Amino acid sequence: MDRVRVAVIGLGGVAQIVHLPNLSKIKTVELKSVAEIKKSRLIAVADKFNIKEHYNDYRELLEKSDIEAVIVATPTSFHKEVVIASLNAKKDVLVEKPIARTFAEANAMVQAAKKNKRKLMVGMNLRFRSDTMLLKSFINSGEIGEPFYTRAIWVKRKSSDEKWFMKKDQAGGGVIFDLGISMLDLSLWLMDYPVVKSVQTQTYCQNTKNLEDTAISYIRCNKSKLVNIETSWTLPVNQDLFRISVFGSKGSVTTSPLHIYKRVDDQFVDLKPTMPQNSATLFQNSYLNELKSFIGAIRGLNPLFSSGERAVERLKVIEAMYRSAKKNHEIKIN
Repeated sequence: MDRVRVAVIGLGGVAQIVHLPNLSKIKTVELKSVAEIKKSRLIAVADKFNIKEHYNDYRELLEKSDIEAVIVATPTSFHKEVVIASLNAKKDVLVEKPIARTFAEANAMVQAAKKNKRKLMVGMNLRFRSDTMLLKSFINSGEIGEPFYTRAIWVKRKSSDEKWFMKKDQAGGGVIFDLGISMLDLSLWLMDYPVVKSVQTQTYCQNTKNLEDTAISYIRCNKSKLVNIETSWTLPVNQDLFRISVFGSKGSVTTSPLHIYKRVDDQFVDLKPTMPQNSATLFQNSYLNELKSFIGAIRGLNPLFSSGERAVERLKVIEAMYRSAKKNHEIKIN
């Protein structure tokens, strides 16, 4: 089978650290071309990864290169423009999270994918960590019974030092857009997408001026299911903290550290399997697994995970979070 010809548009940190190195490892991929508006960065990265086709304008890339798929890793404010242009050029697209700054932008991208009959996937790499995939398999097999409550927390420094990242009109928001949207996606995915009924969120700007650096949300879903998400760039902890726990009628699962508790004869037994827990390894492998899944979907070998349609639903919840924080009360979602 011929290799899938792939281009990367936007050569910032996430492209250089994870996408380009991982694409180079996948035998079914030909890393064909790249595009970047900053000329010095474009040349340096193209030389480093031995990519002969490199363009200063992504539109020239779409016109001249015979690629089949595009990885969009530009600042969020350019996602809509670049993704729709790529879809109109009949390319399948993987766009980094968040898909867009607003529900309206994301919906326009999804409609373009439908119109052009192309695949649109959003980079939610947390789903592709080996530990979270294991949690999902245990939940799906009924080992913990019916999930009713998920608690998720992620505390770390912000994901980018680029100037655009701290500007609302370009990034869309603060820690909610950086970390919260990923934890929301992971929580809803693990619970098999319960319908979100309402959101109550409190945000803080402890060390920032215009964007929230800490956010705490309670998300009420149908069938009395509840999701609690805490995300922060600034909470005073001695190290990064990433943890998600799902509680069911017969047990619970949690990661970082990984534990699987199941009720046996009125006692909870830890069925934790032996597996690597190095956070750096889990992070790197999640992106590799994500890219392999995207390439597999292009070839029809597996379904498209983390679709654009799901991303639109997430942004509806995210916008409700910001309304709740501004009005200081619970917001219902139709």
